[in-house]
Amino acid sequence: MAIKLKTVGGAAPVEVSDEVFGREFNETLVHQVVVAHMAGGRAGTRGHKSRADVAGGGAKPFRQKGGGRARAGSIRSPLWRTGGKTFASTNQNYSQKVNKKMRIAAMRAIFSELARQDRLVVVDSLALDAPKTKSLVGKLKGYGIGEALLVTEQFDENLYLSARNLINVEVREAAKVDPVSLVAFPQVVVTAGAIKKIEEMLG
Repeated sequence: MAIKLKTVGGAAPVEVSDEVFGREFNETLVHQVVVAHMAGGRAGTRGHKSRADVAGGGAKPFRQKGGGRARAGSIRSPLWRTGGKTFASTNQNYSQKVNKKMRIAAMRAIFSELARQDRLVVVDSLALDAPKTKSLVGKLKGYGIGEALLVTEQFDENLYLSARNLINVEVREAAKVDPVSLVAFPQVVVTAGAIKKIEEMLG
């Protein structure tokens, strides 16, 4: 069964299969995939040096008895200045495993829900003659679109340069669309070529 997507700007009607754009919204699955994607973006590069990581400290600084001072075995003890840190934090990997089938199912659910809510809009093209922000704003205004994610079939340098100064507009290639960007914007504007590519990837 074919599903008709919303089109603007005089674009030809677009029909897609319900296999990709007619799925039920699985909130639990979508939430899991979105959280996993965001977790994978965390750097996890914080870290301190423990007493084992600080250079030096191999020799006992002074003899055990007779000096009138507390016994010490290393100048790199956490009790000493320039020593290691107690319970030092280490680099961490926050990534979560998500199966390929789960990711595809979540992307299908998101696209289906966007289509049901008329938040998925298809246009013939988003190409610009020159990298000019004013031209892009005018084009989107003509479509009645403000804040949106723009998805193209291939990388378009003019479009990317025109949109990078707009805080409420983001440009992605169809192959690099992720679940977080799809749910973050109130509208997703997709070119006719990109919608076919998405259908092929998730079909």
